[in-house]
Amino acid sequence: MLTISGIEKIQGKISVPGDKSISHRAVMLLSISRGRGEIKGFLPGGDCLGTIRCFQQLGVAIEDLGTTIIVHGKGLRGLRKPLSELDAGNSGTTIRLISGILAGQHFTSIITGDGSIKKRPMDRIAIPLRMMGAVIQGKDGSDLAPLVIQGQNLKGIDYTLPVPSAQVKSSVLLAGLYASGETTVREIISARNHTELMLESLGAKIKVEDGRITVASSELEARDITVPGDISSAAFFMAAAAALPGSHLVIEQVGLNPSRIGIIDVLKAMGAQIELENMVLQGGEIRGDVVVRGKRLHGTVITREMIPRVVDEIPILAVIAGQAEGITTISGAEELRIKESDRISALVTELGTLGIRIRELPDGLEIEGPNRVCGAEVESCGDHRMAMALAIAGLFSQNPVKIKGRSCIRVSFPGFEQMLKKIAK
Repeated sequence: MLTISGIEKIQGKISVPGDKSISHRAVMLLSISRGRGEIKGFLPGGDCLGTIRCFQQLGVAIEDLGTTIIVHGKGLRGLRKPLSELDAGNSGTTIRLISGILAGQHFTSIITGDGSIKKRPMDRIAIPLRMMGAVIQGKDGSDLAPLVIQGQNLKGIDYTLPVPSAQVKSSVLLAGLYASGETTVREIISARNHTELMLESLGAKIKVEDGRITVASSELEARDITVPGDISSAAFFMAAAAALPGSHLVIEQVGLNPSRIGIIDVLKAMGAQIELENMVLQGGEIRGDVVVRGKRLHGTVITREMIPRVVDEIPILAVIAGQAEGITTISGAEELRIKESDRISALVTELGTLGIRIRELPDGLEIEGPNRVCGAEVESCGDHRMAMALAIAGLFSQNPVKIKGRSCIRVSFPGFEQMLKKIAK
């Protein structure tokens, strides 16, 4: 159990672990590239280590040196049939993206995951992959994991995403590397674009214009990849510092991809004082230092159009909204119901237990602040982002907040607790 009590301010200079989304993609894309590639700044969390294990089972030699990973790529057609089921663990990114790669292989494979993954919808990738010619069967005729994927000769398609999802987009694009003709994915609302940027940097035939991403079958050439700090991990400390007057926090070399900085835009809309410094472009990804000074915040409105850029940060934004003056409304966020937990319902239950005035909407939340946070025992729901958001809520409490199920934090941020103690004053 993790116990957190109230503090006066956040102060210090930190570097957060590598970006989880980019770490996943770096392992996957280097595994199907030709040659040796080194990943620096890799996130050694449970999800990303699961991706490594999957590709090792597929015959890829990967040297795990902690935050540095060396991948000896096998090329597009060099993967081998795994001797047992592939296990994605708790990672939706792993199971959905790797399915696009497995669909184009010359063998049959089975991929599964933990109890949470087995409940999450896989029809959103199965439908477009079947349109490309893939043969995918879920458990008992459903589209739930475990998935049996029979590799096929794929054909390119023109597909419009029904929901903004980087995982679905990426799965189709990766399958497009194995398909005849061109594969086009159209986005109504843009989702994070790490896959497109990395494909381009590795030499894929890819074109991005006006909400359309088109890829053709092409060999990838390995190169070294440096992973920036994860803004979704930085978000917890960034938001806490923004809402605690007198705080001063510098988070060094965080990924600032425009598709991911919705957390900064929302906090600024709430009145936060945030500056970006020392910005550089490396491998198609922008990174820089985030400087936060604390002050009183006010409520805001987060609309459907904004959700893809803040979807992972909604739990911490809900916590901070509970400390802000006025009402914060979040809508168009029904995707939160099919994450590691039903985050909408979980936030209402757990933040309500802490005395925060929060109301559940069909597709989001309404939070009224400011609130006096009560000491209480709350549940992480096995969800790493819920656990960390509840820990930050404890910083605003006069009495201890006890979070059950702390171990899930290791999925994305193994050193979270130590880093929080370092900057909490």
